[in-house]
Amino acid sequence: MRRLAITLLVTIFAAVFSTAYWYAHAPKDEMKVCILCWIYWGASLMWLVDAAFEYWNKGAEYFNPTVASMLNDTYLGLAAVALGLVIWIIRLLILDPKGAIKAVLINKQNDAR
Repeated sequence: MRRLAITLLVTIFAAVFSTAYWYAHAPKDEMKVCILCWIYWGASLMWLVDAAFEYWNKGAEYFNPTVASMLNDTYLGLAAVALGLVIWIIRLLILDPKGAIKAVLINKQNDAR
């Protein structure tokens, strides 16, 4: 349970919450929350495979983490969630599904004239 179980739990919670939000707003996915769901489910799958291999190598020792390693693992999981949010926001800003950035740029161009 060194690094993997807590990071796995953090990313699974992020995946479940983002999926629930996406499902509640599924017909209209203007903000492309489905991309955030895929990012978090992919991270969760990665941590699951990593945990399985670590358990395979360490056996029962896997379930004896120290408090310091659990705290570090929590920070790692939160960092993975934050990175997923950053990637999603950058993609959202590039695609600009609501046209907000385009509208601001057009208004600035009109004000400059």
